[in-house]
Amino acid sequence: MKFLKNHPFAVEAYFESSMVLTFAVPKEHLQQLIPERLQLDTFQDKWAFIAVAFVQTKHLRPKGFPQFMGNDFFLIGYRVFVRYTNKAGKNLRGLYILKSETDKKKMEFLGNIFTHYNYTTTDIIQSEQEKTSQISSVRSNFKITFDPTEEEIPLPEFSPFADWKEARRFAGPLPFTFTCFEETKEVLIIEGVRENWIPRPVKVIDYNFGFLDSLNLEKIVLANAFRIKNIPYYWKKGKLEQWK
Repeated sequence: MKFLKNHPFAVEAYFESSMVLTFAVPKEHLQQLIPERLQLDTFQDKWAFIAVAFVQTKHLRPKGFPQFMGNDFFLIGYRVFVRYTNKAGKNLRGLYILKSETDKKKMEFLGNIFTHYNYTTTDIIQSEQEKTSQISSVRSNFKITFDPTEEEIPLPEFSPFADWKEARRFAGPLPFTFTCFEETKEVLIIEGVRENWIPRPVKVIDYNFGFLDSLNLEKIVLANAFRIKNIPYYWKKGKLEQWK
């Protein structure tokens, strides 16, 4: 039944909100985290990137099923920005998964039947004050505090980007997600489809991610943070490709 994990059907959901923090790391420090078949998606041939995504989904279900059959989940993902050249010679930009979390056991159970994302369940605490919002987890040891109201937002202090337009190229989610199987020389390609995706810069006040700390990455800096709201989204059925 292993084929079930290869995204055997399309999935759709409604993103109530999605916030992505992207961290820049000298490329030599990220190379060991990705399979040999993938290449790092770099900026100025110096920086590679890890994204941390927080997504509140509604009505997540197989594509074409009625909304009442869907479920609402909070999803957290740690991803590396990568590239893959397919058999047709096309260079695809996408993400390689390091870690996936959710707030419900049901999503962990179903997600690990139909994907290779290795979901675990964690606690999610969301709070709002007059000018700040916070997302945190005791079990996963992370906390982010941000200002969702401010409009004129400077780039993070040590960002390698010159402006928000440049930073937008590394905002996520990218069109594809890749899973590589070295033993069979195959790559699983998942394509996401979205409309009206207009991310807005977010001012991050403070953050801590225990998982990123555990990677012992040197010179990691916050490069950008973007947020979107109320967007329909779906993932196509997985495509398995053999490489030579």
